[in-house]
Amino acid sequence: MENNYIFAVLLFIFAGILFYTNHRRHKIAKEHIEEGSEFLEKNAKEEGVITTKSGLQYLILEEGTGENHPTLSNKVKVHYEGKLINGEVFNSSYTRNQPIDFGVKQVISGWQEGLQLMVVGQKARFYIPYKLAYGLRKVGKIPPGSCLIFEIKLLEIH
Repeated sequence: MENNYIFAVLLFIFAGILFYTNHRRHKIAKEHIEEGSEFLEKNAKEEGVITTKSGLQYLILEEGTGENHPTLSNKVKVHYEGKLINGEVFNSSYTRNQPIDFGVKQVISGWQEGLQLMVVGQKARFYIPYKLAYGLRKVGKIPPGSCLIFEIKLLEIH
């Protein structure tokens, strides 16, 4: 009988911790979603920024020399830097001095859409709303609900 009581108390404590953690994550996500929405609204008015139907925004930084665009079935080689809207860099192949190869289907939706707009040699900046990024999930240094900024140079299409 005493074991059942201890188990019930532990279960109650565990459920409380889960509830608190989930509530906190949603609160943090809501703050980031609001900040990201304000950022994207202002950014859409910047010269050269194009907004797609999905909400992805992009800016061409350097024109490319290629004619073909990658498709979802391609693999690509890119150099990139990822930042939060506050400017904090969370990942960079430039820092590692190592471009990365991956399948277009293997990345977040914002990258999938944006890469298909690019040609080899082109460098673009993607402004990715949270729904096209990691949604309400926290991933590494990226808080839940975050709008992300990536500078991407498409080096090769395989």
